[in-house]
Amino acid sequence: MTSPLQTDELVLDEIITVTDRARTKLIELRDDEPEGSTLGLRLSISGSQGIDFVYDLEFVPLATLPLSEQVRNHDGLRVVIPSNDVNRLEGATLDYEHDGLVLRNPNKPEPLKLDNLSTEGELVDGVQAALANEINPALAAHGGFVELVGVDVADGTVFMRMGGGCQGCAMSRMTMMQGVQAMLRESVDGVTRVQDVTDHAAGENPYYS
Repeated sequence: MTSPLQTDELVLDEIITVTDRARTKLIELRDDEPEGSTLGLRLSISGSQGIDFVYDLEFVPLATLPLSEQVRNHDGLRVVIPSNDVNRLEGATLDYEHDGLVLRNPNKPEPLKLDNLSTEGELVDGVQAALANEINPALAAHGGFVELVGVDVADGTVFMRMGGGCQGCAMSRMTMMQGVQAMLRESVDGVTRVQDVTDHAAGENPYYS
């Protein structure tokens, strides 16, 4: 039986591309860990947000990987990808720009089905009130706003779309997930999370390409 560590020596096809800048930075970070070169960089898809996937990056021990993990050797940096994420990551490029890692992935999640969302009711009223009284006044200073698309009452998910200066802004996802979600969960009973359905690529400063 072939171990995950052996697999990357036998299979030559790459799943993703790792730029020289990213590889250099990641090897530096890996070597700062106590287990150093015995670790691999695990890249997985944890969900989706808007028109893009959400990713997890972590260093994991290579010796204990299950056989379902795919391992590729990128000039001394082993990249680990779960088998069920291979098709969704194939052709992606992991790069390092300024002070952070950037993953450019040509693959996109399946479009969200929004037909069955509620646009009326107590939960919707509470969200709309929070938007009008708290959230949009705060975002107005940045020339942006958010609007309610609908609510999944069953699990408390609020689907929202950003506009104005927030659409296409590189900070908009952080604003939505950390700011708007936190405010809604605190002020509206029943809200569990916010799902961003903004087409950020259509904004004035798109950061998806």
